Amino acid sequence: MRISHGVLGLVLLVANPTYSSEVKSPPVLSPLQGQAQAAQMSAQILGSYAYRPVPLDDALSATVMNRYIKSLDPDRSFFRQSDIDVFMTDQAKIDDALADEDLTIPFSIFGIYTQRVVERMTYARRLLEQDFDFTGHDEYSLDRDDEPWPQSIDQSDDLWRQRVKNDWLRLKLAGQPDAAIRQTLDKRYANILARVYTYKSEDVFQSFMAAYTVSVDPHTDYFGPAAAADFEISMKLSLVGIGAVLQERDGFTTIRELVPGGPAQLSGQLNVGDRIVGVGQGDNGAVTEVLGVRLDEVVQMIRGTRNSVVRLDILPASAGESGQHQLIRLVRDKVSLEKQAATKTILPVENRGLARKIGVITLPAFYEDFEAHRKGEKDYRSASRDVAKLLEELKQAKVDGILIDLRDNGGGSLAEAIDLTGLFVGKGPVVQQRTAAGKVEVEMDELSVPAWSGPLGVLINRGSASASEIFAAAIQDYGRGVVIGEPSFGKGTVQTVLDLNQAARKSKPELGQLKLTVAQFFRINGATTQLQGVSPDITLPGLSDPKTLGETSYENALPSSKIKPARYKPLNKVTALLPKLQSRHDDRVKNDADFKLFVEDVAELQMQREKRTISLNEAERRAEQAARASRLKAREQQGAALASGDDGLQAGERSLTADLAQDSARKNAKDVLRQEAVSIVADEAELEGAGGTIPRVLQ
Repeated sequence: MRISHGVLGLVLLVANPTYSSEVKSPPVLSPLQGQAQAAQMSAQILGSYAYRPVPLDDALSATVMNRYIKSLDPDRSFFRQSDIDVFMTDQAKIDDALADEDLTIPFSIFGIYTQRVVERMTYARRLLEQDFDFTGHDEYSLDRDDEPWPQSIDQSDDLWRQRVKNDWLRLKLAGQPDAAIRQTLDKRYANILARVYTYKSEDVFQSFMAAYTVSVDPHTDYFGPAAAADFEISMKLSLVGIGAVLQERDGFTTIRELVPGGPAQLSGQLNVGDRIVGVGQGDNGAVTEVLGVRLDEVVQMIRGTRNSVVRLDILPASAGESGQHQLIRLVRDKVSLEKQAATKTILPVENRGLARKIGVITLPAFYEDFEAHRKGEKDYRSASRDVAKLLEELKQAKVDGILIDLRDNGGGSLAEAIDLTGLFVGKGPVVQQRTAAGKVEVEMDELSVPAWSGPLGVLINRGSASASEIFAAAIQDYGRGVVIGEPSFGKGTVQTVLDLNQAARKSKPELGQLKLTVAQFFRINGATTQLQGVSPDITLPGLSDPKTLGETSYENALPSSKIKPARYKPLNKVTALLPKLQSRHDDRVKNDADFKLFVEDVAELQMQREKRTISLNEAERRAEQAARASRLKAREQQGAALASGDDGLQAGERSLTADLAQDSARKNAKDVLRQEAVSIVADEAELEGAGGTIPRVLQ
């Protein structure tokens, strides 16, 4: 977890701009019981049992120090050089401090950080009293990662003067009057200021441990008790609660979405936009006010055991802040997080005069309910089981081919990646693992007959990592299907999660969990995806930035290597077809207006990424704005969907209605890459001569 000025906490409701000079000091936080022990245990484990053991010494201490400071202030806008000089006197002492179970260093740094946030936000709000001149030629730096730290208060003031000026200009270009701009920005900076007073010791410790673990290995991590619980929920796709997606808005815990089939939706008592102002446990428990309480704390109050009662004091969406409250009673139940589960759709394709149907299965993660599996429950939830059911449904619909969409699927359960591969290749090796001791194990799937033997495509992008890469690489190595998209992330390592409480024989979950790298995986052809990723058979353009996303962006990533191939028999169903599939793809996109516009968007985005500064001259910015508007108008004339302009607002500053409309527009926007991938699978179906009536046998 990385803490910055825009991450944690709830906002302070500010009706009108106020520029009070009386700002209270931020709270002084100190370590909780068990945190120092958790850090010390983690250091021992990572120094001895990780795939690449890294002892915590003076050199690693310095790395951890720099990473921790960067996590707090990534764009170097809060700390000053004098702060950094003081911090660095302790850069070689972290190892000794952790050995002595002493967390004074990270907590003291965090204390200075909160002081600087208070100073900067107070100054930023005072700047709003003045008017700005946008006729000069000054610029605002967009990328300050490698810029010098401010040497003085005057330099800090100048940096924030430019930042506030840019914030103001963005809103002005969006058509807001000065009074509205002042109110919007004052509220924004007041919100950042308010977060300082909501930080807890858990936040400091989680941030420090993230800096330490990532310094050992990019995929090593520490989960505090709350983070560990959230990780478990994400893997099993279920929790016990009321089934509502909550969001903090203007100091209120607001209902953003009702989960279909959850207690909240079934009750008919709650609506999107309703605000939760109090929570009571059971039928008789006192109702605790939650105005201004952190969102994560409210969530914990609402979650609970199955069949237990929770009472909510609700301010309806239609009511003003002084409106009539409603007290509702809900019975908690198991809620399935269906939005993170595998889904299917059938897309028609007009392919060379023939109408074909391609089934698209979108898989956001390789999830598995580990606990239910361990207990031997027959109907436990998992990615491969859900996909098997969807394949059966698509079979019944007589689709001509299947596309597995793994874009932005960051991985999950290794076992699920193996089982999913088996659905398409049957029995055989899927991936190889090499332990720290050099022992290589070949992981097999035992499904005797594949669930789907017809035309297959796999769509990946830079966000497809780990288990996604195992699946895509196996499909490619077997020649079973065509891999389409961008080169993948490049994560070729295996992690396991250790419960520190069990290791220390603690009955209460106060120490958290440590996720550490224990092995490296290799393709069945002996190559690795580490750093290299999976190179698609047919490449599509992508919006991601390889400089900031992917294994190559980590300075301490494990190197790539190669081992002997496993014994496997390639199916080679598409190998001979790839030249024709590439040729047809090239011919098609030459005449596809939407695809050409997408390529233009990619080029424009790349150009914007290369800009390190932005002009604070209004005339120059309006000229850029006019050029963008001209491009959008040309697109409108071509029948293309319009992209929304920059309204200068940040997340949570728009109305909930506007936010939901924006989400809907993104969801319903034409997916150019998916459509082309579907066309490629349709070509594959034609060239293979398959029609979608392949027999299916699944044990």
